[in-house]
Amino acid sequence: MGRECGPGVRPKRSRIIELYTDPPPGSTVVCVDELGPVTPRSFPPAPGWSPDGHRIKAPLEYSRGPDKAWVFGALRVKDGKSLTFTSRSRNSKGYIKLLEKIERAIPRGLIYLIADNLSTHKSALVREWLTEHPRIEHAFIPKGAAWLNMIEVWWRLFRRQALAGIDFADSYEIDYARRVATRQLNRKAKPWVWGRPPKPPRHRRRTFVYRL
Repeated sequence: MGRECGPGVRPKRSRIIELYTDPPPGSTVVCVDELGPVTPRSFPPAPGWSPDGHRIKAPLEYSRGPDKAWVFGALRVKDGKSLTFTSRSRNSKGYIKLLEKIERAIPRGLIYLIADNLSTHKSALVREWLTEHPRIEHAFIPKGAAWLNMIEVWWRLFRRQALAGIDFADSYEIDYARRVATRQLNRKAKPWVWGRPPKPPRHRRRTFVYRL
């Protein structure tokens, strides 16, 4: 993608936003990332309020053991559909498995992947695989700009759907929760649009009344 700035070179940030707002005709933009490691333990409930008006609190619980899982995920921006799978480790082989799943799910057209600069996304094994699959092209986000990757917001929905308030005994239960949550989120998926949504008419009416 070239340098981040310079004469005649578009910054990485501008290019990624352009892929969201005006992708090339016939292409598909997909946001990819890995979540984890997710360890078998009790996860606190989602943020909320109790019936008597107090914040719900849960005891802090932290544990780390040999049984863990990474969740690989891909979010298709144009319709909000996602695909996920779990792996015992985060490495180039797991990332190539994700690329293969994306390519099968999108059989035609160019595929632009929004991803971070993780070394496993740029390894020799991945580069070799990409030379044999020219339909896929990476658009790496700059360091410290994770907010440019829309899947970061989708992960928040996923955590709430799959992990919040659940006690996992092992990685197999984590994988089952992952499958159920992904299926449920896909049922109500909607296109992801870059930028803040317009304020509703009620907000404008309220502002007008207050100013009077």
